Amino acid sequence: MSVLKKINAQLEAMAPADRQIGQFILDNPDQMLRLSSAALAAETGRSQSSVVKFSQKLGFAGYQELKLAVSEAKAQEWHAPPGMIHGTIEVGDSYLTILQKLIGSKMQSMQQTLAVNNEPEIERALTALDDARRIHMAGVGASSLVARDFSYKLMKLGRNVLHDSDSHVQMANVSTLGKDDVLFALSYSGTSIETLRIAELAKERGATVIAVTGLNGNPLMQAANIRLYTVADEERVRSSSITVRDAQLMLTDLLFILLVQRQPDANEYVHNSELAVSVLKAR
Repeated sequence: MSVLKKINAQLEAMAPADRQIGQFILDNPDQMLRLSSAALAAETGRSQSSVVKFSQKLGFAGYQELKLAVSEAKAQEWHAPPGMIHGTIEVGDSYLTILQKLIGSKMQSMQQTLAVNNEPEIERALTALDDARRIHMAGVGASSLVARDFSYKLMKLGRNVLHDSDSHVQMANVSTLGKDDVLFALSYSGTSIETLRIAELAKERGATVIAVTGLNGNPLMQAANIRLYTVADEERVRSSSITVRDAQLMLTDLLFILLVQRQPDANEYVHNSELAVSVLKAR
């Protein structure tokens, strides 16, 4: 039974405070996924501790686990209408309609991704990246492209970053990591076998594992020390990993900007990088 069906089945027997929280979640599951426990408490007129206790009464360790379960329930309930080719884009849509829908889905994905990542966890990720002796990037497919982009940005700041698109090379590199190193692993599904095995090995070696994955509970999330999330429509009809890539890029760009803000000599590093590349450009 999905968590939404469970809440609905138990609603009438709940105490007034729990019933109000439960009803809000049933009526507004998408909005709930964008709210922190404090924000949900404000929306329902209840305390933050009431929201946490509500989650625990349903069998979850805390509010974050409840959000993951709601996200998974929403994905299971969704069925693609006939004629759809990506997200809400349909075969008969005009050029302008496709353009508007595509921009809308990208913007929604990026906004929701920023909303579900709380500042303390972002701060933990920044500290780990800032203090790392070495940073290893892991990801396959479209996630590998985002990993490469982020690695280039971090290199501009003088960071020691390892990235290779070959998962065998990634595994070999990770075998040399230690407690002062960080693995930054990207997988929206959290079930990519290569990325998961790399993360597990990094953890065995004592490295800090930062996972960037979807809200659904998944193995990569369980292997991580620090968890960051992306929100996208990739469980739905798709022709490519479009919104996931945008969500991942938004999150890694945010981390990069915040690291630049932290690093006193960041502008000097970026300037030197641009200066070095300028000699390769036509005059």
